Amino acid sequence: MTNGSQVGKVVSLHLHPATSGDPLQAVSEIRAEVGKGIVGDARIFGRKDRKGEPSRRQISLMAREQIARHATALSLAAIPPGAVRANIETAGIDLLSLLGQEVKVGSAVLLFYEARTPCGKMDLVAPGLRELMAHGRQGVMAQVVRSGEIRVGDEILSGL
Repeated sequence: MTNGSQVGKVVSLHLHPATSGDPLQAVSEIRAEVGKGIVGDARIFGRKDRKGEPSRRQISLMAREQIARHATALSLAAIPPGAVRANIETAGIDLLSLLGQEVKVGSAVLLFYEARTPCGKMDLVAPGLRELMAHGRQGVMAQVVRSGEIRVGDEILSGL
């Protein structure tokens, strides 16, 4: 490992349904494909940008530690896995500190390119959650740069 590398873990995986707003589906493994995202993710896979190019918005990640801090701030016992609509929930790694870097997640490599933008659906999880998620407290968006499998329990490794 290089200087400044981090190691984390995949703690849960989720696929978006075809209908916006429906609950995400928990799965034990996913396949990430270059230029497309997660196979079977109905809302993101193969999406195009305004220029007709593959969208960079392919995979969303958020740390369970951050989700737990939001739950505490909102006086909730917990926010269930998948409720914040992230494809990959993680533990033990500072996602925002890795913006602009390629990160190995399972056998795939993802480019963490921007912070997630919390949407209005967050306030349906808990009133006030969207505001808590503003300013870098909502995880990251990633683009697949090397296809591969990602499973619950897989290692997340930065500093490639």
